[in-house]
This record gives sequence, C-alpha cells and structure tokens, in this order.
Amino acid sequence: MKTKFDFHQFFYFLLIISSFSLAKSSNDTYNNLLQCLNKQTSSQNMSKILYSKDNNQYTTVLYSYIRNSRFTYPTTPKPILIITPFNPSQVSASVICSNKLGLHLKIRSGGHDYEGLSYVSDDPFVVLDMNNFKNVSVDIESGTVYVEAGATLGEFYYNIVKKSNVHGFPAGQCPTVGIGGHFTGGGYGFMMRKHGLSVDHIIDAEVVDYKGRILNRCSMGEDLFWAIRGGGGASFAVVLSFTVKLVTVPETVTVFNVKRFLADNVTDFVYKWPSVMKNIDENLFMRLLLQPENDPKNTGNLTVGVTVISYFLGDSETLVNLLNSKLPELGIEKADCHEMSWGKGILFLLNHDKETPYEVLLSRNYTASYQKNKSDYVQKPIEKQDLELLWKKLIELEKPILVFSAYGGKMNKIPATRTPFPHRKGNLFKIQYFIYWKDNVGQDIEAKNIGILRKLYEFMTPYVSKNPRGAFLNYRDIDIGVSHNWTYDEGEVYGRKYFLGNFDRLVKVKTKVDPHNFFRYEQSLPTRHVSTPFISVNNSRLTFFRSSERSNMNYSSK
Repeated sequence: MKTKFDFHQFFYFLLIISSFSLAKSSNDTYNNLLQCLNKQTSSQNMSKILYSKDNNQYTTVLYSYIRNSRFTYPTTPKPILIITPFNPSQVSASVICSNKLGLHLKIRSGGHDYEGLSYVSDDPFVVLDMNNFKNVSVDIESGTVYVEAGATLGEFYYNIVKKSNVHGFPAGQCPTVGIGGHFTGGGYGFMMRKHGLSVDHIIDAEVVDYKGRILNRCSMGEDLFWAIRGGGGASFAVVLSFTVKLVTVPETVTVFNVKRFLADNVTDFVYKWPSVMKNIDENLFMRLLLQPENDPKNTGNLTVGVTVISYFLGDSETLVNLLNSKLPELGIEKADCHEMSWGKGILFLLNHDKETPYEVLLSRNYTASYQKNKSDYVQKPIEKQDLELLWKKLIELEKPILVFSAYGGKMNKIPATRTPFPHRKGNLFKIQYFIYWKDNVGQDIEAKNIGILRKLYEFMTPYVSKNPRGAFLNYRDIDIGVSHNWTYDEGEVYGRKYFLGNFDRLVKVKTKVDPHNFFRYEQSLPTRHVSTPFISVNNSRLTFFRSSERSNMNYSSK
C-alpha cells in the first residue's frame, strides 16, 4: 500500500533539521572564536566578554544600546555573537580572530545609529560592542582630553565641567550618543559657528587595523588620521580613543527656548533667519524646530509651531541687543533669556533647570521610540511663498518634524577638504527630518510613518542642495543607497552624497588601509577594486555567496 506524502510533515521535519543545523553552527562559531581569542591574548576568562544566543545575558547586552525601536522586532536579524572587550588587546584579538574565521564584524559604540547599521544585517555577523571603553581623562593644564570611543557625550561633558567652567568642547547635544560614532562622523553641535566641529579639534587617536595592530596618529599615518575624522571610522578600523584639544568658553553663556506660531509673523522670521545667521556674531547658535501643532487659540485646527532654541557665548544684554537689531521679527526680550555657565547651558538644551546636578549627564538610560530620519542642506533662502507651501504640507502630513540648524561663522572659514566632512562653506543651514511613533502594532504602521517622511523629503527637493543632494553621515539614511556586494558602484551612490568631493580620497585611503574590505557595513566606503566575496559560517564550513544571490537579499530596515 502506497503511503500518502504529507507535505506539512515533511516541511516540519526540514524546519527541525534546519534549526538543529543553525544551532550547531552557532555553537561551533562560539567555540572556534573563544579558542582563538584565548590564544591571541593574555587576558583571562575571555568567555566573560563573549555572548552567544544561548547566554541568558545576550538579549540584555544587545538591547541595552539599541536606540531605535524599529530594530527590536523578533524578526530583525540578530548577531551570531556579541563581543564586549575591556582593553585594546581584546579588541586586537577580536579583529584577528574574526578575520581568521571569516566572520563579518560590526562595530557599535553608543547605538544611536538611525538605521541600526552597527547591529543589524541580513548577512551572518558579529557585533564588537565598545561600551566598556568609557575612560575620560581631562588635563586642564595642557587643555586636552583623552576619551575612549565607548564613552558617551554626557560622560565626556561631565568630566570637563567638573574640572573647569571656562573650558568646553564643540560637540553634540544628546548625552547618550557614543563618542566613537559621533566624532568619526564629524561631531556636529551647538558651538560649531564659533569653533567648528569636533573633528577640527582632534589631535590624536588610537585604532586597531584589520591586521589587529594598535596604531596611533604617528603609526597609522596622516591619510588614515584624516579619514577617521569625519569619514566614518567603521569603514577603516576600530577606533579605541581620541585625544582632543579643549576650547575656551566665557564664564557666562545665555540660552533661550521660545515658541512662535504662524499667527506670530513666523513666515517673515523663518525667511530672514538663514541670511542673517550667515554673517551674524559667530558666538550665536540658533536652531529651529518646526512641527504641526494644535492652534494655541484652541480652534481645533492644526497650525505650525516654530520652537527657537539659542545658545550664545556671552551675556543676555548683548544677545538681546544683537537680535533686536538683526532679527526683530523674533521679538526676543531679556525675560526670555537665561544666563548660566557653559555646562549648565548643556543641561538647559536637555530641558533641565539650573538646579539639576551634573551627574544627570552620566546616565546611559534612554527611552527608545520607533523613528525614521533624513537630512538635507539648504544653500539658498527659501522664498516666502514656498515657506507658505511648506506650512501647508506640514499640516497636511500632521506628524513630521523639521530641524533647521544655522551655518555661517567658523563653518564658512574651514576648507571642505580639511577633514572628510565636506558640508561647510556655501550652506545656509542643515535640515534634519524626523518622525517618530510610540506604539507599533505591525510593520504597516512603520511603512505608513516612513512613507509620510519620504513625502516631505520629496516635497523639499527644489529647495535643497543638488548634484548631488547632500546628506549628513551621522543622520544615517538607507533610502539614499545601500551596498549589497560592497562594490565601488554601489558605494559611490551614497558616498558622493555624504562626502561630496572628498569621496575619492576616502576610497583611496580605504583601499590602502583595508584592501580586503574587512571593515564593512551596508553604507561603508568601498575599495577601488572589487572586494572579496562575503563569507558566512554554515555548519562550520565557509560558504561563498555569489553576487547575484546577495543582490537579491532584502535589507530588513528598508
């Protein structure tokens, strides 16, 4: 008697076999890597820094530094292993062993990567998590700071303000951002009009190259030192630390945060603002937060609110006189202004009052939301009639937020080629597009929200930079291009937008210092030649995926 073939039973059988095979492969990878790590370093108990999915701490370690809830789905690809080194020799060993075993190594510092590229991939991968590298050493006498790549901006600022109230550093606002990603992407912040970017004040660095060598500025050479100051360190090496030069700041700074609505003549103000900021006192930084809001007159209708956030390296009287002379449309009064120290000004930007202790900067707690971000650069004023169209678009779309950050000052004086960060002279302001949602009931909600932001981005096309349309590396956006095969042609698509004319030099450095493309991720810089095939571990054997197979893999966060 013929037995009837049961497809469902057969499929279930295959599923069991596949799960067993993957588990065995993962165990083999763990054992092989642990054995190699123990041989490569004198550190004891290397198993304490290596987490497999069987470890009950694996999920905690992975999720502790995921800052975008879009990458917490059960279906999001997870790393085979996570390595959490404490010292340079362990990092060196991790690179050597990953290279030897054909493991795809991704580097994570603070986890604020908007697209999760430091901890998500469709290809089998391992995460090198640098969060234990958090030493900060401030030397006021020399005016320098040694800071490790896994330290947060909050920890960095805390150590400075505890030593001096007349020293500061030009960097960003969010205290839980990791130094490694922030600095290697440029280091954009609220003193850039006075002092430029973080990368303009880096005087030394330590990295581990693809051979596992620990190098400083002298031994790595000026080409690589140039590349990691704005070109994204994860394309070239593992950054261990930076040494930076502090800047002097006044004992008193002035800050304010005021809101205006369309009914407050806001169109005239926003139209005039970028042209004035281009040449105004470089001690002033001003950012505009534009979003659809309920009409303050309680009409039940949406309007556009513009929150004006200002940080001025000086006293309130000087600031009020300056703005009333140059931007009377804003209507700033002395009562709007708050005088405080440079460090307390940072807390103000974080919505804390003057009485908040500096220790709040040491917290690594972060409430993640589901979000999507994009960026642009504006080089010509947006006419009033076009601003009116923008207000209508914001109200129509209801949810997206725009952040305009003024350029000018020192940014107009530093050549675009001094560091890989090219967006300097010629820009009036930078735009960050932002949309977030608290609750996620399925990927349909995600698609809807991302679709809303893309509509706004498309609407802004006539008003922003062109050929190419520029983008900020640290506002990662996979919409502008992704590498599946890590070819030059793929990398050039997004590379030109992030780096403009500096792209070719970065590729030259990449080809020189990482010729086999060991350091790679979905938006890494390509080498000039075709890179080696991607290697994955399958049942402890090395499997080479053909280019055609990889090009058909969908990147999960699209």
